[in-house]
Amino acid sequence: MADCIFCKLAHGEIPTTFVYEDDAVVAFRDMHPKAPVHVLIVPKTHVETIEALAAHENGQVIWGALLLAIPKVAAALGVSASGYRLINNFGRDGGQSVDHIHIHLLGGRNLGDRMV
Repeated sequence: MADCIFCKLAHGEIPTTFVYEDDAVVAFRDMHPKAPVHVLIVPKTHVETIEALAAHENGQVIWGALLLAIPKVAAALGVSASGYRLINNFGRDGGQSVDHIHIHLLGGRNLGDRMV
């Protein structure tokens, strides 16, 4: 989508440093981190929400690519052994601020039972 900031980041139209990239997914640091490690894992295919992903003709493939990327990102950031939290926000009330599905990976400290 032409005006989507995550599409522009994922496709190199806006410069950023990827902590992970493959053919389907990129991961980069959150601009407003809530933990010492806070990255966004983003599919290169534009899909707005988790519900749109469930209805998308390639939704299972895109979700699978995200799933396969998660442990690779965690390992690259050194949080595999200590643990991390995954978050997907849906809709405005759920805290979604960019209309492009993404997963927050947070770690680097004890996150306890606090919701970030």
